[in-house]
Amino acid sequence: MRTLDFEQVSPGQALPPLTKHVTVEQIRQYAEASGDRNPIHLDESFARSAGLPGVIAHGMLTMAFANQMVTDWLGNRSLLKSLHGRFAGMVVPGDDVTCSGTVASKDDGTRRVVINLVVTNQRGEKVFNKGVAEAEFPPQRSSTHAA
Repeated sequence: MRTLDFEQVSPGQALPPLTKHVTVEQIRQYAEASGDRNPIHLDESFARSAGLPGVIAHGMLTMAFANQMVTDWLGNRSLLKSLHGRFAGMVVPGDDVTCSGTVASKDDGTRRVVINLVVTNQRGEKVFNKGVAEAEFPPQRSSTHAA
C-alpha cells in the first residue's frame, strides 16, 4: 500500500468509507484478543437480562473499524497520532457499520491533519460520533541536491 502524500490532502476531502458486517464470531474473537469478556458481549441470556436486545459489540471494536478506515487511507499506520470519539449507540450482530471521515483541517507548518469521523449502522443511526483523528506527516524532504 502506498503512503498518502501530504500535498494530496485538502480540507473537506472525504476519506474512502469502510463498511464492516458485524458477526457474533467477530465479537467473540475481539473479546478473546482484548481480554474484555464482559458477558454482555458473549452471553445472550445475560445480555437480555441486563435490558439489552442481545449481545452487543464492544465499543472499542467499532473504534477499531474507524481506525482501520483512517490508516487504510493514510497508507502508513505510524502517521496516525490519535483517534478518539464518543459511542452513540449499540452495535449488534448482523449490523453493517459504515465508517466515514472528512478532513477538517490541514496545517502546512506542523504537517498535521485533523479528520472528523462518524460511524453509522445500516439504518443511518450514529453508533460513534464526535470522532476525531489526527495524523502527522514527516517533514518534507528537500528536493535540492548538492553539486
